[in-house]
Amino acid sequence: MMGPGWMIGVMGMNALIGLGLLALLIVGIVAGLRWLTGSVGQRAAGFGTDRALDLLRERYARGEIDRDEFQRLRQDLS
Repeated sequence: MMGPGWMIGVMGMNALIGLGLLALLIVGIVAGLRWLTGSVGQRAAGFGTDRALDLLRERYARGEIDRDEFQRLRQDLS
């Protein structure tokens, strides 16, 4: 009923499934390492490098502190 050609098809499908699983494993490892090192998004975009200074800028932008206090606190943080 089935000729020898069906075996080639089955082996090809197995190879594709194996490559797909290998690719998923590699992507998972890379994503896990990036998550553990904290380099996803924040450091790549330049955010999160100095949280205290970012908070100080936000307070100044909202008007919670004036220019003189901003300058003084910024020097204290440097």
